[in-house]
Amino acid sequence: MYDTTNMPDDKTHASSTIEQIRSASRELVRELGFMNLNLAGSDLSPSGVHALLQLQSHEGLSAGQLSEQLLLEKSTVSRLVRALVRRGEIREVPSSGDRRVKHLDLTDKGSATAARINRFATDQVRSAIAPLDAHAQQAVVGGLQAYATALRASRVGENLPSKENALRIIAGYQPGLIGKIVTMHAAAYNKLEGFGADFEAKVAEGLAAFAPRLGKARNQLWTAQSAGYFLGSIAIDGEGLGNDIAHLRWFLVAEEARGTGVGRKLLETAITHCRNEEFAAMKLWTFKGLDAARMLYEGNGFVLTEEYSGNQWGHRRTEQVFVKTLNG
Repeated sequence: MYDTTNMPDDKTHASSTIEQIRSASRELVRELGFMNLNLAGSDLSPSGVHALLQLQSHEGLSAGQLSEQLLLEKSTVSRLVRALVRRGEIREVPSSGDRRVKHLDLTDKGSATAARINRFATDQVRSAIAPLDAHAQQAVVGGLQAYATALRASRVGENLPSKENALRIIAGYQPGLIGKIVTMHAAAYNKLEGFGADFEAKVAEGLAAFAPRLGKARNQLWTAQSAGYFLGSIAIDGEGLGNDIAHLRWFLVAEEARGTGVGRKLLETAITHCRNEEFAAMKLWTFKGLDAARMLYEGNGFVLTEEYSGNQWGHRRTEQVFVKTLNG
């Protein structure tokens, strides 16, 4: 028998874990410079730095959307926007669809400032993780993503999938599936990019055209589910691009499940399918600024091959193309 005399009970263990997380969080805040008036080697406040980076990643956000993404009161964001406009870092552009709505765009000065902030932050992280091996670096990524996801779920009152509810990756069509995928995409990209009815209609149209072709071996659609919750989707269209290239489409994970490995599992499933079907390559289109997704793509061998600016979603967006070569 094990001697349990000195073993901590569940409450003691939980208390110790909480104190360790709190202590590490305080140290992280200090080391990243959030205790200073300015952040990331700039003369901007932390909220100003985050606003510029958010607008760099998601062009054309409204002040209301920026408020939601930064988790700041609308009055605070209104003052912040006015200050950044006065500095010449951003400009307000009336929406073509509703002149009462103004989109926020970086000026040339703002773009240059954001670029300097990114260089500073990238160098800071690169220097910090350089002594760590690849496994330790991924542990840092996974831990930070999981903690951020848990904090958000706690704030908004959502439940994360429990360990008891095993993740299932399910292949093929299921009743109601198209509606679920469309709904998740519409909600996510409205929050991230400000997309509206046109985007939702295009997602629905594309899925409606693709679904009847699921009976063909090279086409497939997978969903991630746990305890009855729909957590994400991914699809491979093996016919649309031709030249033996698989088109990776409709890859999205529910916000509350990001950082838990769901996206990685879905992507690995799609890659395995493409290898089994002997595709020459996989190709996908995405938007610039979705950094967690880009890290996942590049970690699985996808390479950025093209970047261009387009206006097909109502206001200008930077789109990216990633390609993965399959060598058997």
